[in-house]
Amino acid sequence: MRIVKLTENEKANILENLLKRSPNQYGTFEDTVNEILEDVKANGDKALFAYTKKFDGVDITKDSIRVTQEEIDEAYTKVDEHLLEIIRKALKNIKEYHEKQVRYSWFDSKPDGTLLGQKVTALERVGVYVPGGKAVYPSSVLMNIVPAKVAGVDHIVMTTPPGKDGKVYPVTLVAAKEAGVDEVYKVGGAQAIGALAYGTESIKKVDKIVGPGNIFVALAKKAVYGHVSIDSIAGPSEILVLADETANPRYVAADLLSQAEHDEMASAILVTTSMELAEKVSEEVDGFVKELSRSEIIQKSLDSYGYILVADTMEEAIDTANEIASEHLEIVTKNPFDTMTRIRNAGAIFLGEYSSEPLGDYFAGPNHVLPTNGTAKFFSPLSVDDFIKKSSIISYSKEALELIHTDIEDFAKSEKLTAHANSIAVRFEK
Repeated sequence: MRIVKLTENEKANILENLLKRSPNQYGTFEDTVNEILEDVKANGDKALFAYTKKFDGVDITKDSIRVTQEEIDEAYTKVDEHLLEIIRKALKNIKEYHEKQVRYSWFDSKPDGTLLGQKVTALERVGVYVPGGKAVYPSSVLMNIVPAKVAGVDHIVMTTPPGKDGKVYPVTLVAAKEAGVDEVYKVGGAQAIGALAYGTESIKKVDKIVGPGNIFVALAKKAVYGHVSIDSIAGPSEILVLADETANPRYVAADLLSQAEHDEMASAILVTTSMELAEKVSEEVDGFVKELSRSEIIQKSLDSYGYILVADTMEEAIDTANEIASEHLEIVTKNPFDTMTRIRNAGAIFLGEYSSEPLGDYFAGPNHVLPTNGTAKFFSPLSVDDFIKKSSIISYSKEALELIHTDIEDFAKSEKLTAHANSIAVRFEK
């Protein structure tokens, strides 16, 4: 891996390079995506069937688009019992973590006859998009469905492209069933996002769409935002390890590569105060790349978006981590908890040398759907909050309103909104 002495100029160049990976930079695909969405909006199932034939090479009909109970039962026979046991253990951890996020309605009444509050209501229908093809991520299925289920969403609908055999990959289907999905449809790509956003004869419109996907899916989610809510426009995966001289270089190298193997646009960055650690990590990375199965993808990722940055001070290293605002941030310093208190921007923070990033991907419980491309400066991980909405509650007695009605009328008149003022005044006419 390349080792770079950290300067303000280098930091600016690296940030500019990382931002090139954002889905917002791929406007050349927007016309194609919009054409697909308009077709689905106008022609419903007919468009879905045609695009599935075109892109996936599979014939689906109104009778086969929805996964049947028989197909779910068949999927269970094809999933190894040991893997099913692991999925259930992970599911338990994810569920317990998200149950601690549940919000409740609240009301605050006062003796003067005022009652204010907030009513928390789960969304009615949510669509979960799951990639197909080479990407088989049952962990992502759990991470998207479980918080919706915990929030109390009435109906959870999953869409995923079918394989060449016209079926959903068994472990994807089993994970969805274990997590509590209500319906599964064999359709993927931008056309699936259109179906969830607008509705077709077979797939009823949802209120929100969550889940990862390729650039076409990301742009489709961006385009339908407003018709429905979405979780985020996710970019390629990324990891930043913040380390000092106490870190184990072999562990650090392994953790960096855990994200570099996702795809050629993934980013892996080490920020350290130790040149000795930097050089040792670089050597370990070279050794691992020769051994790992996805070495070609890893190498391309490292060549384009991999960096070892050497800072003069830990303060400078922390400032850089905050500026990059990585999706995954590992802190491997002498006192990681102290370092963590100075971190402002990160999707998920992993503390200490035995809290490697895959722990969060699969098993610990916190959600692995995280903000990318610097959006951790203003976005949060997917949570139960993403599947609820809040309504304000206001109730005043006549006596309570009488005490302040002239204040409201005067405020409204200052904005030249006399009908607003009148709405209050008529209640106190002589």
